[in-house]
Amino acid sequence: MNIESTRDYCLTLPLVTEDFPFDERTLAFRVLGRIFACLDMERPEWITTKCDAERAIELRERHSEIEPAWHWNKKYWNQVNLTGQLSDDDIKALIRHSYHEVVKKLKKQERTDHPEITEVM
Repeated sequence: MNIESTRDYCLTLPLVTEDFPFDERTLAFRVLGRIFACLDMERPEWITTKCDAERAIELRERHSEIEPAWHWNKKYWNQVNLTGQLSDDDIKALIRHSYHEVVKKLKKQERTDHPEITEVM
């Protein structure tokens, strides 16, 4: 995947918005105000995604394209090389997993008010 198709895919997920909360180069994708992925405009080959802590370790051991995310809590955040050997479907699955990890931490009322967010996976 490239940065444009990655951005396009993130924006297909329910209730996703994008902004530049940190600086003019870090594009964040949010669901109901919570970040689930980031793209660095100056390093377009990488996306940062949230991950279950145990799964993050397993993915890093299995795929050289997946590393602990720079400047993020390395227990929960990975950086994924978009230009490595991972297929587009694999990258999309990682993005959906990240989205799901954030959605499951939302307040119950937020999930109830927006049932479309729980259908992603």
